[in-house]
Parts: sequence; structure tokens; C-alpha cells
Amino acid sequence: MIRIARLGVLFLVILGLWGVVRLSAARRGEGMLLGGTMNAPDFKGATGWINSQPLSIKDLRGRVVLVDFWEYTCVNCLRTLPYVKSWHDKYKDKGLVIVGVHTPEFEFGKSEANVREAAQRLGISYPIALDSDYAVWSAYANSYWPRKYLIDAKGKIRYDHAGEGGYEEFEGHIQELLEEADPRVSLPPVDKVGDGIPAGAVCYQTTSETYCGYERGTLANPEGYKPGQTVAYRDPGNHRDGKLYAQGRWYNDGESLRHLEALESPDAYLGLRYHAVEVNLVMKPEKSVSARVHVSLDGQPVPVEYRGKDIQKDSTGMTFVEIIEPRMYNLINGKMGMHELRLSTASDGVGLYAFTFGGCEEKP
Repeated sequence: MIRIARLGVLFLVILGLWGVVRLSAARRGEGMLLGGTMNAPDFKGATGWINSQPLSIKDLRGRVVLVDFWEYTCVNCLRTLPYVKSWHDKYKDKGLVIVGVHTPEFEFGKSEANVREAAQRLGISYPIALDSDYAVWSAYANSYWPRKYLIDAKGKIRYDHAGEGGYEEFEGHIQELLEEADPRVSLPPVDKVGDGIPAGAVCYQTTSETYCGYERGTLANPEGYKPGQTVAYRDPGNHRDGKLYAQGRWYNDGESLRHLEALESPDAYLGLRYHAVEVNLVMKPEKSVSARVHVSLDGQPVPVEYRGKDIQKDSTGMTFVEIIEPRMYNLINGKMGMHELRLSTASDGVGLYAFTFGGCEEKP
């Protein structure tokens, strides 16, 4: 799957091409061999570095460089991360340098502290360039998360891959460039992982990525969005797939819908009808304190066989997620089907940003 950048989307919306540019979800992604005539742009304009002093393409001449554009709330990036980390472990002493370029999708992703926490939690030890101003992104004329550029020892871009998948092929290209740089290098076997989909798994089409804020949102209430205002919503019922339905008072932010005090709106919830195997949601405690969000599936607490890794159960049997930091939370991981998801909270200031879905189901 490929996540398209918000800046690219907004630009094309201005041009009136919104209906044309929505990318369909593609598990595989696409790779392209390049002729090796294009000099790799530098990291000029990076707003900071994690796990490293500032680096430059010039300083890295003689090494093979993998530039990985990623974002720590992006589910597609998180799915590719185990393969990138594996390549770092296998080839860091063979001449490969990986530079993860973190270009944020949401405003909170510009915080160095948030990215540092995510890098530590995700076990990333290779250098990360913070690209909060989109300077490196623009230099590479990038449009997607994730996207990988493979650069040879002479500083030329040789391979470009957008999206997930193609891991075995990409590792083969890494080895080609390492051997080109040093014919005497001894390399381990390429991992036989293909596109990373488990053998026997079946992948289905799912509900499209669904944003909550007014800039890209899909709120279906008659009241609609009112940018920068607090709106009292009434759920009309008769939910359609991939549309958000709000009940109660919600503040309309460009990136999120934010829940207000429970005393003002005790019946508040956000509902979503979807079809998928897996459901994720980017959430943030807007007042920098932990918040609890209750999650129900088809009107009941989430069954054990459908609970995502972030779902817990309290003493009353209700299922919930504890929102500690701004990140993507895994809510549902079960079987393919059409379901009704509902989120409610008694906590103040919870921001709901974007739903993403997975459609690959492992068969017994």
C-alpha cells in the first residue's frame, strides 16, 4: 500500500483533480531501476538528526546508501520497517548506510521528542534525518510514504521503490551495489520473503484510508464540517461504508476531530462502518495526559478473536485503548468482514486523526 502525501493531495485538489488522484491501495507498491545518471540530492534542510551527527551524500561516497522516506504513524511504513531494520543489521558492516528520512504527515510529527520516542519504541538504530519542513522530501520530488531510494558508491540513484512489497528484489539490488563497490565483499543469502505476505494468506480489498479532520475527512453527518468550530452532531443512522458518523460535541480541526468534556456531551461517539481484517487509528491525547477511548464492535465489546494489540478489557468487560502518546493504535485484527466500529471516551481532549485498514488474512 502507498500513502500519498497531503501536500500533493492539496495541490491537486486546488487544480480540481481530486477524483482522479486518489490512489487505490496497492499492497505490492512499485519499484523502478534507474540508469545511474542522477546525482542523489543531499539532506540539506533537515531540521535535526537522531542516532547520528548530520550526514551528507558527499560524506557517504564509497558507501551504498538507502534513503527511506517514512512516517511513524503510517501503517505502510510500519509494515516495511522490519525489512529495513533487517537490512541494516545484515549489511551495516558490508558497506550499506541506511538513512531514514522522517517527513511528518501530521503536525505532531514535527516534534523531535515524538519521533525520538517512536524510534526507540520501534527499535530503529540507524540514522534518522528529521524533515519537518519537507526540504529533503522536495529535493527528491517525493510524493509517497514509504519510498526507498538506493544510491551507489558514486552518489548516483540506481533504484527507486514506492510502497510496500518487493523486499526480496530490493535486497538483491542492495547486494548488487555492495558487490559493485567492493567485489571482495562476502554477503549472506538474500532472505526469501518475496512481498512479505505469509504463504497461504488471502488479501482482500478493504475500506479506503479514512481521515477525520476537515482537510481530508469523510464525515457524513448532515451538519458537516465547520472548520475551527465545535459542532453538536446527531448520528443520522443508516451508515455507509468508509464514512464517519459523529454523535455529540466535537471540535473540527484540520487534521482531527477532537472530543470535548464528557459533561458537555456524555453520549458522544464516532462511528465507522468498514470492511477489512485489520483496523488502525492514529490518536493523540491533545492535553498531554493519557486518555482512555472505549471501542466496541457491532454494538458489543471487541471479541477476543478480533482484538488488536492495543485493545484492553476493564473489570466491567468493556474494551478500550489507553492513549499515552500520539501514534497509530491497532484496534481490530480478526477476520475479513463488514462491521460497525464505535469509539467513545470520558476523557477530555482526545484527537482522532486517521483510520487505516489491512486486508490480508492468514488461512489455516
